[in-house]
Amino acid sequence: MGLLTLAIIGLIIVKAGHRPGRIIMIQSQDYDNLTSQDDVFVLNVHVPKQKPLPQTDESIAYNLLSQNQASLPENKKTPILVYCRSGSMSRIAAKQLLKMGYKTIYDLEGGVKAYEESHAQVKLSPSEYGFGRVRYGDVAKTEFVLANQTSSALNITRISTSCGCTTATVADRQLKPGGSTVVKVKFNPAVHKDDSDLGQLTRTIFIDTDNPNYPRLIAKITADVYKN
Repeated sequence: MGLLTLAIIGLIIVKAGHRPGRIIMIQSQDYDNLTSQDDVFVLNVHVPKQKPLPQTDESIAYNLLSQNQASLPENKKTPILVYCRSGSMSRIAAKQLLKMGYKTIYDLEGGVKAYEESHAQVKLSPSEYGFGRVRYGDVAKTEFVLANQTSSALNITRISTSCGCTTATVADRQLKPGGSTVVKVKFNPAVHKDDSDLGQLTRTIFIDTDNPNYPRLIAKITADVYKN
């Protein structure tokens, strides 16, 4: 067999061979979309065992994957999403899964801690309040509640409204984890001293925060303004 023939055979083998696997880091915000796909196998590798995230298929200690091969997908092309509490154990597990022949491993950046943080809410409620009929010249008032349900402190960086007829203030600009504050809103349709604020109106309150998952929260007020 000539050298040219051997080279051609070698080239065919390389092309037909298995591609090396890869590890893809994902953010906590991507978890729900990825796990909604039917073919993704979700693996919790934290030690000691923890309460699994939604859609988890199996919990195996990060250092016992080889011994529990039977609990993992038989098809090595099945994508595996691996996570632990903070991300350190899942990094080790992802590398081990590559050695075991799996082709696509998703590693959850920051683990369960990041997931819980991104899925905890900063909430402004209610989302809308209706004053009903408001006489031109009267000042209508209401209150909203801003609640920080995350595990980190929250700073309010800016409060604004869509029109000068509406003002909003808060008692506290920094909220501890689990804390809340009252947002006081005043609506004065006569502030412009003309007829621009008559009829069916909607005004918006904007609250900006330093939480990257909730940079701006919005609430609305509505009113039917009339003159005697």
